[in-house]
Formats: sequence, structure tokens, C-alpha cells
Amino acid sequence: MSSLFQRIGGRDAVNAAVDVFYKKVLADNRINRFFEGIDMEAQRRKQIMFLTYAFGGPNNYDGQSMRDAHAKMVTKGLNDSHFNAVVENLGATLKELGVADELIQEAAGIAETTRNDVLGK
Repeated sequence: MSSLFQRIGGRDAVNAAVDVFYKKVLADNRINRFFEGIDMEAQRRKQIMFLTYAFGGPNNYDGQSMRDAHAKMVTKGLNDSHFNAVVENLGATLKELGVADELIQEAAGIAETTRNDVLGK
């Protein structure tokens, strides 16, 4: 079976998804405070590389581990409700882009595997 990366449309689809995703995240009052002062262009680039890798595409991700990358946010109160909001925004993004429900569920499952590291558990 082909990777989720291929099944959702490859690089162009991931690039489009990251753009829509961050518009949603930055408009979401539950979580947008965690992005204050963040270089969003650099964040966008890292997220494209990470999702490409996480969804089974080429591994060009050179960022920190999920635990290290989010440690500062954990000290600012990042918790399960925030993680859930991010996953919700990812699902809404993929839905908006016409991705099939079963692929959205697969993406949410992949995101779920990072929960403990993102939240420093």
C-alpha cells in the first residue's frame, strides 16, 4: 500500500495543508498564544518536512525531537486540550482540502503517536 503522503497528494498537498492549517491555528484562541513571537515561515518549513516524513514521504526533517521542540510550550501550560485542538485543526484542514475521511483518521492516528513527546509526558 502506498504511504499516506502519496495517498493525500504528495508534496503539493502537504504544502497546501500546512498553509491552511496555520491559518486555522493562528485564528484559534485556544492555541494561538503558543505561536506568539514564532518565525512562522521557519515554522511552516519545519512542519512541511515533519508531516512529509510522518506521513511516509521522504525524510528530510532536520528539526528537534518533538519533546525538545515543544518543551518551552509545556512550561507555558501546553496540555492535552491544546494537543486536541491542534489535531482538530489538522482534521478540519484536510477535510477542507477534500481528503477522504479514512485518510484524515489515519493522519489523526499518526499525530496521536506524538502526544506524549509533544506534551513532555
